[in-house]
Amino acid sequence: MKCTRCHGLMVADDLLDLQESYLPMWMRGLRCIACGNIVDPLINRHRMIQQSGATRMLKSEARVPVLSRPAKAA
Repeated sequence: MKCTRCHGLMVADDLLDLQESYLPMWMRGLRCIACGNIVDPLINRHRMIQQSGATRMLKSEARVPVLSRPAKAA
């Protein structure tokens, strides 16, 4: 596989999660031996979301006004 940044050689690498997030402590990814670019399943998922335009839909939903409750009668 070729790197999307520099077209160098990508090799399999074990990536460690040092901050103990909700994901596993390590995952398999790809690292470019020329520029150090890293690609893992989470990065790919985020890129797919961006390319599909889903982020634009999420941003437009955030602009929808929130309806307030009517004031209670005393």
